[in-house]
This record gives sequence, C-alpha cells and structure tokens, in this order.
Amino acid sequence: MHRSLLFTLVAYCFLYGIIGREIGGIPVGIFIEILLIIIFIIASIKSSRDDWSDLNQDIFYLIIFWFIISVFEVLNPGSATIGWLAEIRTTALYPLLMVMMGFLIFKTNRDLDVFLILIISLSTLASLNGIKQLYIGLSRGEQAFLIQNASTHLLWGRLRVFSFYSDAGQFGAAQAHIGVMSLILSFIPMKRWKRLALIICAFLNLYGMLISGTRGALFALVAGVMVAILLSRNIKAILIGGMVAVSFLCVLKFTHIGDGNYQIYRLRTALNPEDASLNVRMTTQRNLRLYMEDLPFGGGLGVIGYNGVLYNSDKYLSTVQPDSYYVKLWAMYGIVGFTIWFCIMMFILGKCCGITWRIQDKTLKIKMIALTSGFAGVLVCSYGNEVINIMPTSIVVYLSWVFIAIGPKLERKEQSLLLS
Repeated sequence: MHRSLLFTLVAYCFLYGIIGREIGGIPVGIFIEILLIIIFIIASIKSSRDDWSDLNQDIFYLIIFWFIISVFEVLNPGSATIGWLAEIRTTALYPLLMVMMGFLIFKTNRDLDVFLILIISLSTLASLNGIKQLYIGLSRGEQAFLIQNASTHLLWGRLRVFSFYSDAGQFGAAQAHIGVMSLILSFIPMKRWKRLALIICAFLNLYGMLISGTRGALFALVAGVMVAILLSRNIKAILIGGMVAVSFLCVLKFTHIGDGNYQIYRLRTALNPEDASLNVRMTTQRNLRLYMEDLPFGGGLGVIGYNGVLYNSDKYLSTVQPDSYYVKLWAMYGIVGFTIWFCIMMFILGKCCGITWRIQDKTLKIKMIALTSGFAGVLVCSYGNEVINIMPTSIVVYLSWVFIAIGPKLERKEQSLLLS
C-alpha cells in the first residue's frame, strides 16, 4: 500500500498545479505534506529492521545534515518564523522525507521501471497539454493564470507555454530533464515498439522545452547529454556524441539557422552574453554581493522570492528577484550555507557517477545513466532558474538519488535471478 501511495504522490506532484488552476480555492500544496505523513506512518509500521538499515547511506546522512542547518536558520535574525516555516518545506523537509521514504519503500527493479514509466508518461502528457495550449488554446484556469502573469508568459505577443506546471521556466527545464532521460533510455535493448515509444516521448518532451521559451533549459539538455556520453564508457560514443553536441552549440551560437522560428530564435539568445535579461541578472547579483558581505549566514529562510514578498516585504532581500536557485540559497543561507549545499550536491553527483560507472548490467547501467544525467542537467539548469526545488522536478531528482544509490543492490538481485 505504501508503495502505491508513493507512486500516487509522484503523480500528484506532476498534476497538482493544473488541479489548483482549474478548480481554485484549494490549498493543493498541503496535500503533498498530507500524503508524505500518511506514507511515513505506514512505512514506519510496515518496515522491518533490514528496511531501516537501508537508510545507512551517505546521501541520507547529508540530507539530514542539510535539514539540521535549515532548522537552525530559524535563529537567523532575518528569518520571520512563518516565512522560515513556509520555505523549509521545499528547501529541506521534502528532500529529507522523500529520500527517506524512497530508501524504505523501493527495493526492486520493478519499482525502478514503474517510476520511469510513470514520470515519462506524465511528462509527455504535460507536453501534449502544452502543445494544446499553443495551437488550440487555453482553458479557463490557464487563461486566468496568463492574465496574472502576462509580463513573463506573453512576450511580443507570443505565448510561453507552461502546461501543468508553476510557470514556463519550470515547464521547460522539466521537459529537458525528462526528454534527455527518455532519449537515453531508448538505447536499452528492447522491443522495437518500446524503443519507438521512448523516442516519440523524447521528441515531445524536447519540443515542450522549445515551446516553453525557457532558455536556461538548453543547459539542462547539454549538461545531461554530456554526462551521459561520458558515463557510457564508449570511446566511439564519446567522440561522436561530443562532436554532435559541440556542433549543435556552434550552430546556435555562430549561425542564424532557424531564426524564422520564434522558439529557436529565443533558445539561441541563451548563448548571447549581451542579452538584456542576462545583464539584468548580472547587475542584480553584483548589487546582492555588496549587500551580502556582512551576512555570511544569509538573511534567513523565506526572505527572498515568493515567501519573501509574502512574509518579509519590509526587508531589502524581498525586493530582489532571485531567478537562480543558487542566488536564492546564497541570499537565504549566506555564502557559508550555499557552499555547504553546493558541496553536498557535488558529492551526490560524484557518488551517482561512481555508482553508475561500476554497474555492469547493460540495461540497468543505461537506466542509471539516465537518472544521473537528468540530475546533472537539473543541477546546472538551477543556476539560471529555480528548478531543483520545485515540483515535479524535485521529487524526480530526490527519488533518482535513491534508485542510483540502491543500483548495486538491484544489480545483485538481477544477477541472482539469472543464476537461479
């Protein structure tokens, strides 16, 4: 039962945005906590001593450490208690509970397969809804959202598609994330119709990335592909894949091919160092650097972004548009906290790469490459947008860590089945 509930939570994290948008008046975010509490209670009752021993993982201990740091941020003079409480949910509580539940519940290759099918199916559904928004029109709830966010989602009379998600930026990054994973998974030895289905899903997701108008998603795509090529341990693939990736970037950077298509033209501006939007962000960061010089531990959780405007509007940081999740963490935790977070992320990425590198089973290895590359892409993309801390990307990343960490155990189980 708890396994089914966790998969239900994954699905809900993809769909809760459209539920809130179309129905309205419902605090849809609170149901994530309710489901997590229910899953935690059931898992705690049903888990054996061996299940709890599965929590003996570096990743789990690091997430606990980050949660403790976040709890102590309530003592930061700049933290308003309600703002801190609202922010710690996505910043530290979700990763802790989701990683914990993942280690307690997921044990088999079937769990991994169901997870991959579920996230690819839901992401592809979001792509189709995004295509509907662009070519057919918006629903009533979507129209209301666009009216409230016209300045960021209607540029030069052209819609930035957002589908089920919180905004176009999140939609584009999430589509790049799952699109790369789908493409990598299509290399698994499988029946032709399954490979074709994965390629179609990859195409639809990457097209969703394109029509979102999210330029930062390009870096999720490039970083994910490059990590996948390196982890393949195939010299031919590394050379050819590297040449294709570099050629793709060169076409975007040094030519005007495809400029007649607005989505391609906007994607190309991501590589323009003189882009006005990029210069605004650089100016914001320079100003913030001066302000943060005397705040090595930051201004406190909930002082910037949405929660900053809502609960700390009297503070300077609430007037700063963070855009980047890196900037947001820097403002909240200071350079000390941001450095700790970044080191934790790099350790987890390195751990994931190391585990994936050592997997011998070809099918499982490709699945691990897909999960690791997806995380790498999201981590890079989060420099330009708030991505890794927003649903559904966050739950996909946190549970990806779990499946990669238990990868060696999954491989041993597969081998034992083959030998039995």
